[in-house]
Amino acid sequence: MKSYIKHDEWRVVESGFHAEFNEITESLMSLGNGKMGQRGNFEERYSGKTLQGNYVAGVWFPDKTRVGWWKNGYPDYFAKVINSINWIGIDIEIDGEMVDLAKCEILEFYRELHMQHGHLMRFCKIRLQNGKELHIESVRFCSITHDQIGQVDYEIIPVNFDGKIKITPYLDGNVQNRDSNYNEYFWDEISKSANDNRAYLQVKTKENKFAVERFDICAGMDVEIFLGGHKQAVSFKNIESEKYTGLEFEIDAKKMQSVRILKKVAIHSSNNFFPDYLVTECEKSLDSVANLKLQVLQRDAWKLKWENCDIKIEGDESAQQGIRFNIFHLLQTYTGQDARLNIGPKGFTGEKYGGVTYWDTEAYCIPFYLSAAEHSVARNLLVYRYNHLQKAILNAQKLGFKKGAALYPMVTMNGEECHNEWEITFEEIHRNGAIAYAIYDYINYTGDETYLNEFGLEVLISISRFWSQRITWSENLRKFVMLGVTGPNEYENNVNNNWYTNYIAIWTLKYTLEAINKVKNNATDYLRIKAELNFEEKEETARWTEIVDKMHFPYDEERQVYLQQDGFLDKELLNVEQIRQHRPINQNWSWDRILRSCFIKQADVLQGLCFFEDDFDIDTQRRNFDFYEPMTVHESSLSPCVHTILACKLDKIEKAYEMYVRTARLDLDDYNNDTEDGLHITSMAGTWMSVVKGFGGMRVKNTQLHLNPILPSNWESLSFRVGLKNNLLEIGISKDGVTIKNLSESDVEISLFDNKVLIKGNSEYFSVG
Repeated sequence: MKSYIKHDEWRVVESGFHAEFNEITESLMSLGNGKMGQRGNFEERYSGKTLQGNYVAGVWFPDKTRVGWWKNGYPDYFAKVINSINWIGIDIEIDGEMVDLAKCEILEFYRELHMQHGHLMRFCKIRLQNGKELHIESVRFCSITHDQIGQVDYEIIPVNFDGKIKITPYLDGNVQNRDSNYNEYFWDEISKSANDNRAYLQVKTKENKFAVERFDICAGMDVEIFLGGHKQAVSFKNIESEKYTGLEFEIDAKKMQSVRILKKVAIHSSNNFFPDYLVTECEKSLDSVANLKLQVLQRDAWKLKWENCDIKIEGDESAQQGIRFNIFHLLQTYTGQDARLNIGPKGFTGEKYGGVTYWDTEAYCIPFYLSAAEHSVARNLLVYRYNHLQKAILNAQKLGFKKGAALYPMVTMNGEECHNEWEITFEEIHRNGAIAYAIYDYINYTGDETYLNEFGLEVLISISRFWSQRITWSENLRKFVMLGVTGPNEYENNVNNNWYTNYIAIWTLKYTLEAINKVKNNATDYLRIKAELNFEEKEETARWTEIVDKMHFPYDEERQVYLQQDGFLDKELLNVEQIRQHRPINQNWSWDRILRSCFIKQADVLQGLCFFEDDFDIDTQRRNFDFYEPMTVHESSLSPCVHTILACKLDKIEKAYEMYVRTARLDLDDYNNDTEDGLHITSMAGTWMSVVKGFGGMRVKNTQLHLNPILPSNWESLSFRVGLKNNLLEIGISKDGVTIKNLSESDVEISLFDNKVLIKGNSEYFSVG
């Protein structure tokens, strides 16, 4: 764990420069607006340890797969959100010495991510090797009111000298992904130009042999210069090289006189405009914001965002900072306006996992967006999967499945599988179930059953066809079994009858049967779906019903717990405390040793008990929690939140709080020693669930809100807002009781501690705890 980040309710603060942690801080202080994102890099040069990162949503490249031994069914490429044009850069040169923060003496340093206002601010005082001292201050943000715009407000003050300062704001397309499989650069230049105080650079992805579309990006910058607070008429010199354009100028600076550079940048991609029009569109965007006070608009827009989804914790500043940090990054990563986009595990903060879509979206992110945003946001996440249904069917065909069976990819950008670890690509098939569950989750929360008719049932039938073919009849057990799978616990591979996979498969079949009966009420839609899928209802549903009735679930009668897989009790059953000196085991043990151990990377059986809690009584949940949690090493970012939710329900408040801190401050404190690669964006939604579903005890059943809150002993109070259908509710929990404010006009009925309560519109209800 690292502890150099100051605790603060609204800010992420680094006071004093910690060069050894710079890549971690770059991740923490990343910015985004749903369309683009940028790591917390310096504007001026920095030759020290850094990961320069600028990313544009939906723009990616098919990097040729690199494996030692090719297996049938492997994808040809790994899709990657690619490092894009560096738009923040500003070179500063004094008497021939380029400002490089890694080579000068840093006298003072402070930087903060202001989560309430949505910007990154930094100031520092430096001494160059020639003895001259500078004060530097910058404020940067990605606009959420104009999501094609980024702005850098950069100020330098000579501290101990008069003289000429050469300044070059630039756009640089000479960027490379650190995780490039073959050390390739993925961009080719199309054009560059400059006119007065503006410059433009357009690049395209290089040719590929995988029939993946080409992407173009254009960045245009507008530069204004102020001296002593007064705007200057400056004659810029255009500096050009391959995939680079800069606007150079020199200014006569006086001691303690401010030199300010205001750099506005527009970024557009061929996702939204034809490549030939990108320069023109950048020019239009820059014109549209020329006279706007973008930072004021940014602050006001973020205020509105926070009004709907802020979580307030009194009495625990560390916990308060943690939850706001997680919410902030979720809000700036995905806005839900474009159903072609999804949420990568690292968002716009790094390159690990390629920025592609995993099952994390359905299992962890959708609950957050259902409550904290318009329901259309979560709906678009589901539509994203519907739009990829035909490719999911093709993915299954490549593995030998037939008749419209769909296997959604483990990793994807465009619906094609692009993950090449066999134990994940071919075996971690529970992802199909998460997509089916997300359809249920959305409809259960919103009541929008029209989604089944429009999109959902086709997905459910196609997934159910996959389960029907993937399951095997065991003459030995006289049961259906699921062989050769990997469950959520990736520290077990190629096992038989992973309980969670078996359970979510059967649940999917049952839910699909229910969905068919609902859609049948609209004969037109049902007949259309049957025809499109060539669905033989009687034959196929009879098979599904038989599987539901005869599925095998591993179970230990003695302990009365569900077994993670058939052979789990053959392992030496140890607890985490017995291997404390070996942790994290993924960095200290061989993969062979991990696979043979009982240790669990993340919730597996417990994931199922969390998803389907109403199917199991409280004693069953307690026995399984007490059995599995001591063996769980939580080396996946997705693990602690599930344990928090279950621990709260089981009244294990100390364990719940321990797990909450781990998920809320996973990146802030670098628990897993990997924050430098980027933040754990999708698990941040799990942090939200830890608070709202865990301590808030919130559930939604058939669109009705249920609350059974419990408060950690060191918290004075907790409050959060929940959007449900046409109502916005504010839930306040304190040691005295529970306050519920209905902030909407219409009345709403909820369940509080299993008692029905009617709350009038624009009124407040209080219950003694």
